[in-house]
Amino acid sequence: MSPPRPSALDAVDEYLADVPPRFRSALQRVRRIVRAAAPQASEVISYRMPAFRLHGNLVYYGAFKDHCSLFVGSAGVRRKFAAELKPYETGKGTLQFTPENPLPTDLISRIVKFRVAENEKRSKR
Repeated sequence: MSPPRPSALDAVDEYLADVPPRFRSALQRVRRIVRAAAPQASEVISYRMPAFRLHGNLVYYGAFKDHCSLFVGSAGVRRKFAAELKPYETGKGTLQFTPENPLPTDLISRIVKFRVAENEKRSKR
């Protein structure tokens, strides 16, 4: 009999335990906000980062050398929230932030809900 496989939540917890304390609380905050905004989403590790899925990938998040990132993977998010994202470093599908300059709770929540709607629309096609 093989040992039980760790759950996705265990893997996310392990990831967060390995993150430097400076970034850990920022990522735990993001996790709580996403869970609240999309309680039906499942948590996974994908591309070696925590992620949430519901009808496909919603968002990823992770810690790097000098910042944290929220990966939204959606051009629609960048268009819809462009004005609010101006204070943050952004890339094609990422929003960079630090514990000293976090993404606002309401903004994360609205982005996640927007992503849920995008994924639901896509899954109905």
